[in-house]
Amino acid sequence: MAKDAEGMKGYRTRNKDGELRDKRDGTHMGTIEEQYGRDFHVRDDMLLGNFLKKHKIKSLNDLIKGK
Repeated sequence: MAKDAEGMKGYRTRNKDGELRDKRDGTHMGTIEEQYGRDFHVRDDMLLGNFLKKHKIKSLNDLIKGK
């Protein structure tokens, strides 16, 4: 399986309409911190969906890019 695009971390699946699949809300923040080399100062077992909701952030992409 080839990477989807230059600069992407790993392999991402696509939805039926061809859009990249969103990261699951059930992903632990410790995993996100490890993958992106960032520290968000939260417990490793906090869920991504809860973190995004708490901080009123729309997506993982917005979190990583600081929007």
